[in-house]
Amino acid sequence: MSSITIATLPRMSREVLSALLLASTTAATTPHNLAIIDVRDSDHVGGHIVSSTWVPSSTLDYRMPELVRTLKNTKMVVFHCALSQQRGPSAALRYARERERILGSEESKDQEVFILEGGFVQWQEKYGKDERLTEAYAEDIWQEY
Repeated sequence: MSSITIATLPRMSREVLSALLLASTTAATTPHNLAIIDVRDSDHVGGHIVSSTWVPSSTLDYRMPELVRTLKNTKMVVFHCALSQQRGPSAALRYARERERILGSEESKDQEVFILEGGFVQWQEKYGKDERLTEAYAEDIWQEY
């Protein structure tokens, strides 16, 4: 059984993630260094983090092996949902455990799995209007948050 738990998965702040994204526009950083997985469902409307991949939590059961395969050589994978309190952490945990099961614990150490602190709600508060960091942003949808 895996020793990975939600409590042992590290969190990444929105400031660190934004810095990584902005740095990825330079030649020194390759796309294989970072993947952002957005597991929001219908609440995906209103914007998303640049370069993120939308994998609704309702599809995780059958998409998990594909994610492990696709992200095999990626150095950092960051999961998030709206608040990163339920779906994001749960998806990150499932992914980390599935990766360890498929690839083994040694090869799994080559990748860091993070949870975005505060999820997209906190992200959009600071970076929603920044088109370098957020795509398809609809400010009026987020005014109630």
